Amino acid sequence: AIEVSRRTLEESLRSIGHSLTDIRSFLVTHVHRDHYTQAVALRSETGAKVVLGAGERPALEAINDQIAGSVSPFPALLARAGAHDLATQWAAQREAPTLSNWAHPDSWLEGAQRIDVGERALDAVPTPGHTQGHYVFADRTAGLLFAGDHVLPTITPSIGFEGSVPSEPLGDFLSSLARVRALPDLRLLPAHGPVGMSSHERVDELIAHHEDRLALCLDALGTGERTAYELAGDLTWTRHEHHLAELDAFNAGLATMETRIHLLLLIAREQVSVSEVDGQDVYRLLAPG
Repeated sequence: AIEVSRRTLEESLRSIGHSLTDIRSFLVTHVHRDHYTQAVALRSETGAKVVLGAGERPALEAINDQIAGSVSPFPALLARAGAHDLATQWAAQREAPTLSNWAHPDSWLEGAQRIDVGERALDAVPTPGHTQGHYVFADRTAGLLFAGDHVLPTITPSIGFEGSVPSEPLGDFLSSLARVRALPDLRLLPAHGPVGMSSHERVDELIAHHEDRLALCLDALGTGERTAYELAGDLTWTRHEHHLAELDAFNAGLATMETRIHLLLLIAREQVSVSEVDGQDVYRLLAPG
């Protein structure tokens, strides 16, 4: 768990006349460390229930397998993508998770649900993409969207950063964005960044961003076949448009895996093919028609 998040939560609760012991349940948007582990830590102190999307079960089990001694899947994924130096660095740098932070939730959310929270009602909306079991929570009456990492105001959520990756995580993410776009236009309450943006406006921007990235991938493949790592080197990253070589090992690894995720969607759209060459996936453009 992250200590500063606990302090901030305690201070915020105190400002409205409450404390940690008043919490009865945590509705966790997804299983990443900066979201899930604080709820698990506080459960042991307060008895509050922890609720998580059922789609997170494979990722949580993969984490617990690592705790039991299995190897992290990410170095192998990076090596398969052609990023051998990054794979070595990730294997050396990533800390092993600890069991106390990654216990299972008390209950799993499945499908769309309506959850009563005091005098309010929240619509729990499944939004796979950033992770398989991600959820957002919409308070239609108050016009609020608790968006987790699905819709972020100033950055694009990472896609596919989990040990058990579905076949088309970017396709899932785009479908989930469309699902949120079908809700009323709500005030965005993201897990990272400033609050208050129009949910519709930001969803439209994110969809356009990924279509632009897909087009850039196709343009780069038009000059010859590439591994995901090589293709990531042809693109720029973050809103500051850094080159891959300017990123640290962690973010360069994320960029490589996200490039692979875009390529998987292009394969599904029958615009790109993939073949294995010396243990690496090599992608090439398919001729139209």
